[in-house]
Order: sequence, then C-alpha cells, then structure tokens
Amino acid sequence: MTQAGARRNIGGLIYFALAFSLGAYFTFAAVQGDYGVFRRVEITAEAGELRLERDKLVGELAQMQNLTHRLSDAYLDLDLLDQQARDVLGYMRADEITIR
Repeated sequence: MTQAGARRNIGGLIYFALAFSLGAYFTFAAVQGDYGVFRRVEITAEAGELRLERDKLVGELAQMQNLTHRLSDAYLDLDLLDQQARDVLGYMRADEITIR
C-alpha cells in the first residue's frame, strides 16, 4: 500500500509542478511578452509621440499650402514674391545696402 500511496503522491506532485510551470509561463508572457502589458505601455507612449509629430507636420503642411496659394496665378502676394526673389535669387533693390 505504501508503494501505491507514493505513486499517487509523485503523480500529484508532477501534476502540481506542471500546472505551476504553465501558470508561471502564461503570467510571464502576459506581462513581458510581445502582446504583454509592458509592450502595450511602450506602444501607447510611441503613439503619443507620433501624434505630436503628425500635428507638427500638419501645421507645416498648412503653412506650405498657404505660401503656395499666395504665389499662385489666382492670388499673387507681391510682398511674398519679393521676399522669395531676395532669398532664392539674391536680388536686392537699388536703395539697399548689403552688409556681409
């Protein structure tokens, strides 16, 4: 009888060890894995940074569209045209002095 009782104890111990190992593995995977809690925090932080970058780029795009519209044939801003000619082509008026 003692041999049969020992087998039951070993079988229960093996079952408990297996269940504990599986539980530990799934707990570790839920926290540290590719789809775990820490990865979710990283993705959330990265998404916030990307939203800020997107908002910055949307502002730059709006500014470029405004400048493009102001230099278009339908609407010509002479002050902007003068500024661009000075910056890009290096033009200056006769009454100006250049200091280098």
